[in-house]
Amino acid sequence: GPLRSAATAAPSQRPFLDAAEPLPKAYDFTVEGATYEWWESSGLFEPKGDAGHPRGAYTCPMPPPNVTGRLHLGHAMFVALQDVLARFHRARGRPTLWLPGTDHAGIATQSVVEKMLAKQAPPVSRHDLGRDEFLKHVWAWKGQYGSRICTQLRRLGSSVDWARER
Repeated sequence: GPLRSAATAAPSQRPFLDAAEPLPKAYDFTVEGATYEWWESSGLFEPKGDAGHPRGAYTCPMPPPNVTGRLHLGHAMFVALQDVLARFHRARGRPTLWLPGTDHAGIATQSVVEKMLAKQAPPVSRHDLGRDEFLKHVWAWKGQYGSRICTQLRRLGSSVDWARER
């Protein structure tokens, strides 16, 4: 029906839906991915606005979530609150930067990797491996799960300027 064709059309070509049309019984999550990709590729999250705004630019650094595998409800709460603030200031014409933050493989990541190594057969500790070998495991973990967390942040709809991710 009209909902399907609107969901698959390019975001700039999506028609407004008729308010008299019944809502679908289940939410179609496929709409979100394409819309978010369009927002991001269009540069909508980059700091733009009135450079001479009387209150200046609004900048909000994202506290980096630990690279422990998955985001939880607490992360969703901070993302929602910061996203509301960023969108509010953008809507008021202020140049707004929501700077993405990702973990640098800190203590929480070290703990998760140590537990993973202890579960393998035969179990090993970071002391058994030595610093350099253990760091290889930590960076491999960050490489695998760090990108997952950024994907989850995008799925939450966060209006972060991903072009500034390091």
